[in-house]
Amino acid sequence: MNIILLSGGSGKRLWPLSNEIRSKQFIKIFRKEDVPGQPDKPEGSDQSDGSYKPGGTIDSYGTSESDGIYESMVQRVYRQIRRIDSDAKVTIATSRTQVSDLLNQLGDGIGISVEPCRRDTFPAIALATAYLHDVMNVSEEEAVVVCPVDPFVNDDYFAALKDLGELAAKGEANLSLMGIEPTYPAFKYGYIIPETKDPVSRVSTFKEKPDTETAKKYIAQGALWNGGVFAYRLGYVLRKAHELIDFTDYQDLFNHYETLKKISFDYAVVEGEKSISVMRFAGQWKDLGTWNTLTEAMSGNTIGKAVMDDCCENVHVVNDLDIPVIVLGMKDAVVAASPDGILVSDKERSGHVKDYVEKLDEQVRFAEKSWGEYRVLDMQEESETVRVTVHAGHRMSYHSHQHRDEMWTIISGKGRTIVDGMEQSVEPGDVITMQAGCRHTVIADTELQLIEVQIGREISSQDKIKYELE
Repeated sequence: MNIILLSGGSGKRLWPLSNEIRSKQFIKIFRKEDVPGQPDKPEGSDQSDGSYKPGGTIDSYGTSESDGIYESMVQRVYRQIRRIDSDAKVTIATSRTQVSDLLNQLGDGIGISVEPCRRDTFPAIALATAYLHDVMNVSEEEAVVVCPVDPFVNDDYFAALKDLGELAAKGEANLSLMGIEPTYPAFKYGYIIPETKDPVSRVSTFKEKPDTETAKKYIAQGALWNGGVFAYRLGYVLRKAHELIDFTDYQDLFNHYETLKKISFDYAVVEGEKSISVMRFAGQWKDLGTWNTLTEAMSGNTIGKAVMDDCCENVHVVNDLDIPVIVLGMKDAVVAASPDGILVSDKERSGHVKDYVEKLDEQVRFAEKSWGEYRVLDMQEESETVRVTVHAGHRMSYHSHQHRDEMWTIISGKGRTIVDGMEQSVEPGDVITMQAGCRHTVIADTELQLIEVQIGREISSQDKIKYELE
């Protein structure tokens, strides 16, 4: 199976656990035993629901201890795909800002089609299809399945994706869609109306997102939710891309990507295609796009250091800080805390958090990188203090800063630093200083933590020049 996972979004609806860099699919909020086939209880765990209670502690899910207990949406989906089809060729279509997160959570064995900038789903799918053909040498006759990276589903969903790919490979229709059997008259999804009630049917028409009453009428006609899942022979979309975009091959398309029109795959391809079939899917399928829906999928009421009294009803707490959160007497609420901020909201109102986040002068204080992660501890006018974790066997890029000095204090682990070409071993208690302009990196022999102090009048993430490490 060739599968393209669409990984986009800025994550503002799940603030403060997600931000411009860390989208919702990277939040480690699902216990691994929630995935079918996983053990009921992680080895060494002393809590059944991931909560913090008197007499027992569990670190916030960003730490190495609980990384063994929790996984993110993208890790969950990738694990499920591999369990259904261990030979599946998985390519993730994503923006530059998400590459580090993907490499950190999935390793470097995945295919990544990087969008130089955001241009909606049609350009992203066209680029990923060209990547499969020109870089991965996938034949034009092979089937490709496209789906979002973040559905909350069981393994039967991915078994159905495999069936959808086999349906597309037959070539009886140019596009094969998955239609989700609706469980209520939702107004936030588009609808697919099939010609028949057979498991696989030709598509009669598509309907845009309706109001609730109209959705009821669609469902009465046998309509299915459009879950954004479709399959095709690679050559079909490649030809469509050449019809609508002037390019020669993958590299040419990549080089001119920023000039492309922003347009969705539905508008560019699906609406004008007459040969479309739809396959019904009646299994579990949830779109966890808000705190209200995300907490419905949590196995326990708390993640991280949190205490609730017996008067709390329908309350969920996700705490990514190293300090405890105590919640008393609340009902129908979500409490989320991270270095980026704290959210306390009624669950029904939590879907509006994006409107308020956009008013903030937001600065990212936590991010995962391909080599580890960083967490901002303190910010002053001319200094910034950061806790950095570098995973064993990884290293930062070899880089310099023009407008700030830096000092590293090693607090755990062992490794090596290279400063202007000079290498030295480091261990807890060692202090390394780098003046502006110095080229430097750190290599972790074991998992290594350090405190980085940045000092300068212009402290910016843009102030970085990367070099090849000889």
